[in-house]
Order: sequence, then C-alpha cells, then structure tokens
Amino acid sequence: MGTKKSGKGEVRHFTDLVVWQRARMIRNRIYEIAAGLPVVERYNLTPQLTRAACSVTANIAEGYGRYHYKENIQFCRQARGSLYELQDHLIACNDLKYLDDIIFNELFDDIKETIKILDGYIRFLQDGIRKNENLK
Repeated sequence: MGTKKSGKGEVRHFTDLVVWQRARMIRNRIYEIAAGLPVVERYNLTPQLTRAACSVTANIAEGYGRYHYKENIQFCRQARGSLYELQDHLIACNDLKYLDDIIFNELFDDIKETIKILDGYIRFLQDGIRKNENLK
C-alpha cells in the first residue's frame, strides 16, 4: 500500500497507525486485568479477554499488510468485532465484581473511542477504494 498520510504524519508501518497504538494500550491493560482475575476464571474469562485483546492489534496489523483495501477493511472489521467482544467481557468482569467501577468505565470508554478511530480508518480505506475505482 505504500506510504499513507495520517493525522500525525506519514504511516510507514502498522505501528504508526494511531488506532493500532490505542489498541496496543488497551491490550496491555487487558493483560493486567486478566492477571488479577480469580483462579476460577483461568479457563473462562482470562483467555477470552486476552485472545480478544490480541485479536484487535493482530487484525489491524494483518489488514495493513494486505495488498488490497478491501482485504484491509475486512481485517479492520474483525478487529472492530473483537473490541465489542472485549466490552462484553469487561461487563461480565464488572458484574462479577472483579473490576473497580472506575477502571471499568475508563477502559470501556477507551474501547468506545478506539472503535470510533477504527471506524474512521475504515472510512479512509473505503475512500481509497472509491479513488482507485475512479481512476479506471
């Protein structure tokens, strides 16, 4: 795909994407939370949280590495689904009193904001499809 412009300069690697950077911060926070869950959740919530968190960054990265905009968009949609999955798991953690309400609300809001940024990135990619189609 080459060099892309972003709000903060050129994007030469998926790690330059603001949405990936935010997803990385969320992933790291999720791992901290998962490490503090009770032992009874070792085979339930803990792996579900960490898999969903890893899925977000991995799908953004894999999509970036794809040659076509449409493939990238599909991987971004997978990442978006994983962000919503994370919200559901966090709600479960909060319902079970595994999370402090302040931490829950901050992380839930961070995920909502990341979804908005990811939606903007998807729109950017869709615009790229339209521009390419107009060149034909």
